[in-house]
Amino acid sequence: MTAGRLTTAAAPLLLVGMLAAVTFWLDRLVHTSANGPWTVTRHDPDYTVDKLSGVRLGGNGAASYTLSAETMMHYPDDDTTLLTAPRFVSYGGSAQVALTVTSSEAVLSSNGEHVYFQDDVRVTRAARADGSELVMRTTFLHVVPDYHIAMTDRTVSITDAAMTVSAVGLEMNSETRVIKLLSSVRGTYEPARAPHSGR
Repeated sequence: MTAGRLTTAAAPLLLVGMLAAVTFWLDRLVHTSANGPWTVTRHDPDYTVDKLSGVRLGGNGAASYTLSAETMMHYPDDDTTLLTAPRFVSYGGSAQVALTVTSSEAVLSSNGEHVYFQDDVRVTRAARADGSELVMRTTFLHVVPDYHIAMTDRTVSITDAAMTVSAVGLEMNSETRVIKLLSSVRGTYEPARAPHSGR
């Protein structure tokens, strides 16, 4: 009887204790969800800019490169920026021959040091005194503007007036104009024929 009375008397205290424990657990869960690793942040832009155009000047005051786009959208959750119909023009090198990159869209890293062009990427090197216009096509291109470097691990095709080349993977320096093809290189070369003298 005594044991039964103690058990009956302790039941309300056990219930209150359990409620307190559950309340504490729920409170911790809510705070962890709000501030901890389970936080879910929506990937929505916080601002949009139409008809963007910017220029980066070099040490001599001349344009080093320009970047323009139809639309720019900034995402605060990862501090990246999405560009639609971007156009990047590099003026590196002593020859000052423009190198233009266009694509369907591009992503800028949070610090702006990296640009990732994707979908229908086209790189055009303007014609110069010792060479014709050169066009490169691929599906993805990673550009580091301040170092004049562009690279990809995807299939690329390169054409100019005399050659057609395909490869997988490429590294390019827009300042030195050196292009390095990484693997599976194939191509054809047809030097321009000299004009007939008429004799």
